[in-house]
Amino acid sequence: MSEASTADLLVRNARLVATVDDARAEIAGGWVAVTNGLVSGVGRAGEEPLAEATVDATDCLVTPGLINTHHHLYQNLTRAYGPALDGNLFHWLKTLYPKWARLDEEAAFVSAWVGLAELAESGCTTSSDHLYVHPEGGGDLLAAEISAAIELGVRFHPTRGSMSLSEKDGGLPPDSVVQTDDTILAQSAEAVHRHHDPSHGAMTRIALAPCSPFSVTERLMAATAELAAELDVRLHTHLAEDTDEDDFCLEQFGCRPIDYLEKVGWASGNTWIAHCVQPNTGDIAKLGGWGVGVAHCPSSNMILGSGVAPVRELRAAGSPVGIGVDGSASADSGSMWTETRNAMLSGRLKGFLDGTRSLMSSRDALEMATRDGAACLGRAGELGELSVGAVGDIAVWALDGLRFAGAHSDPVEAWLRCGPTGARTTIVGGRVIVDDHRLVDGRVEDRLRDHRRISEALQK
Repeated sequence: MSEASTADLLVRNARLVATVDDARAEIAGGWVAVTNGLVSGVGRAGEEPLAEATVDATDCLVTPGLINTHHHLYQNLTRAYGPALDGNLFHWLKTLYPKWARLDEEAAFVSAWVGLAELAESGCTTSSDHLYVHPEGGGDLLAAEISAAIELGVRFHPTRGSMSLSEKDGGLPPDSVVQTDDTILAQSAEAVHRHHDPSHGAMTRIALAPCSPFSVTERLMAATAELAAELDVRLHTHLAEDTDEDDFCLEQFGCRPIDYLEKVGWASGNTWIAHCVQPNTGDIAKLGGWGVGVAHCPSSNMILGSGVAPVRELRAAGSPVGIGVDGSASADSGSMWTETRNAMLSGRLKGFLDGTRSLMSSRDALEMATRDGAACLGRAGELGELSVGAVGDIAVWALDGLRFAGAHSDPVEAWLRCGPTGARTTIVGGRVIVDDHRLVDGRVEDRLRDHRRISEALQK
């Protein structure tokens, strides 16, 4: 074999390679090769290319790296904050807004570093983030968290979030965490020009993300849609999360949340929304027809009592449904494996309870956590699958030890139904960032000390 055909990295000897490609190919004893950051080959034992480096995946499941479609990384600074859970979503937010109003660049960098490291250990190779709190004097929080992602070597889709409708104007957040519409639009354009990379295999892409109907003005929602079209970037927001949101939209805008989305010009495949727990049958048909993606956040939805999203119906209607861990002040765990498992469990439970008996499988959940997440982020065929030309983002999952004793019949079902587990190896663009279940970067303890100092000060 010529030097030109030598791969940079070869993952070999897998119990099973679940490619999650268009054909949903699964290869027993398979391998995946990565060259120049992209998948250069996938195949069966005996056909492996030469490689500069190898990862032995004996007794392991190999999947595409998991994709997190919704998060608030800064919220791990207020993780498991008890007083916030004494009520519903609106109570939770009002309790925590004053804490988050103290964010600065150091807090944004350290919380993003810790959160992205936690995700990487759970097999996540690409994460979005919805950073919608920009306190006056806090500095450039978006650039700070992008610096953390670059340092760790993870693929990152931060969104320039925003809030402009304060309590005095009929919204939910206090004045301390809102900005004017014009400031938000100017800073959003600047963030795209400075950080967004539209190229194939890009490590950083920006989306625009006004927070929610109850925290931004109608003008800002419409103007942001126009700006996103001009800059050719995607749109993201929270929507249809809670019944209180329905009441708010009816009172303020004269329509329900999904109709409001259409009213402000967001009804397109360029949009993905977080939660979508409360759509009715007509809403679901509209979202699917528009091609709007959904970030399903089962743990957060359960802990805040929002409900169980109609995932089966949304997917059937044509909406790509990805998985989101949501903020670590509601979901509390930043584990994509945990969130994917909870998507499978809640989906099965909903199928029993609503009488459809349309039960979600581990493979359904894996698709949501990979290729459907890629579709939400506008990168279908590029992320979320192991096929030639896709990015070389791979998760290797050990299926041995006490947790997997007796689980021999189906590696994919074993992976998600047994556990808990994290990735044994996480690879981003052909680079190993988690090895033997631990982050390769040696600064974890230093970052955790900084995180504790900042978190304790924030919560006082």
